[in-house]
Amino acid sequence: MPVSLRTGGVALALFLVLVVLPLAGAAVPHSLLALAGIFYKAGALVFGGGHVVLPLLRDALVPEGWLSDDTFLAGYAVVQAIPGPLFTFSAYLGAVVAPAGAALLWSAVALIFMFLPGVLIALAGLPVWLWLGHHPAARAALAGINAAVVGVLGAALYNPIWLSAVGNGRDVAIALVGFLLLERWRVPPLAIVVFCVGAALIAAAVR
Repeated sequence: MPVSLRTGGVALALFLVLVVLPLAGAAVPHSLLALAGIFYKAGALVFGGGHVVLPLLRDALVPEGWLSDDTFLAGYAVVQAIPGPLFTFSAYLGAVVAPAGAALLWSAVALIFMFLPGVLIALAGLPVWLWLGHHPAARAALAGINAAVVGVLGAALYNPIWLSAVGNGRDVAIALVGFLLLERWRVPPLAIVVFCVGAALIAAAVR
């Protein structure tokens, strides 16, 4: 995709200007501006995959009282069953925390500001991508960053997902069966979500 240096510079400048959003949002908690700042900050800090954003969003929303941990994890489970990037989780979060009658607007703001930093950085970086491709040291640095992202993904799996959703041996068994269905028999994710929810409800009923 051809992008001129001028276009890349404008995108980078806009990215840097919008960095003040989280600071501005902190002055008016639980407002639409604060919501935009939270999602812009999360989108700007994520590298290598949507799951990396989970701890960032949870730490910004759950402790501050925007929504409960159960509501956060329930939305994550639903998004996992839907095709598309995990960043669309932001639309759900925006709608859940919105005041009455404002779900559509807040959902759109959360979604746009989640994706916006990555789009701006991509436009700013495209002019130098060819340069990176011809320098072994730069390629090695990117490989090292990608390796670090794997560790962050593992941490996100443990906290908040494992610590919040797995509380006993039955939960471990359900998670293990779901993992085998996905990896061994390639069962569609939506079917696995339905199985896990049904198994959890049955397990809770027979306690």
